Amino acid sequence: MAAQRIIDKLKSRDESGIDELLLHYGPLLRYVIAPFLPDARDREEVLQNTAMNVWQNIDRYDETKGSWTTWLTAIARNAALNRARAEQGRQAGDLPEDEADPGPTPEEQVLRKERQKALLAALDSLKKSERALFFRKYYYRQSTAQIAAELGTTERAVEGKLYRIKQKLRDLLEGGKNGRP
Repeated sequence: MAAQRIIDKLKSRDESGIDELLLHYGPLLRYVIAPFLPDARDREEVLQNTAMNVWQNIDRYDETKGSWTTWLTAIARNAALNRARAEQGRQAGDLPEDEADPGPTPEEQVLRKERQKALLAALDSLKKSERALFFRKYYYRQSTAQIAAELGTTERAVEGKLYRIKQKLRDLLEGGKNGRP
């Protein structure tokens, strides 16, 4: 199995593991990074940073917590998202020193964590195909057109499925307050 061989090489600090990682998983990682960064140079830099991050943190990979590809794609997605946020920050400029911190208050942080926990529970109750579609659109930020093309369906069909998924999540999170059981 290629994944285990790569993991073993990375854990034993064999630098050829990075080459194999990029050879076998580079296309997948590029696919994950692309929706976040329009500039090809930024995408390649994030890909290289992702490979280095995997190299440096390979001991943190725990197969009991998730698959190898899930771990890799999470690292790539987060690196791309951080890069996109940094680019937006450079465009927006620095905050004036005489303004209050725009970040959330401690109470808002507690509420956010509670909402996050409830959302994850609601997502777990979805069918696997619904959850995958939701993550493709809202976690990996793939366009509706891309999803439709890859699933062999129309954009309208994808939008309809996403609408129904969001409605189901809304009902689960609100405890059926919308007149639904």
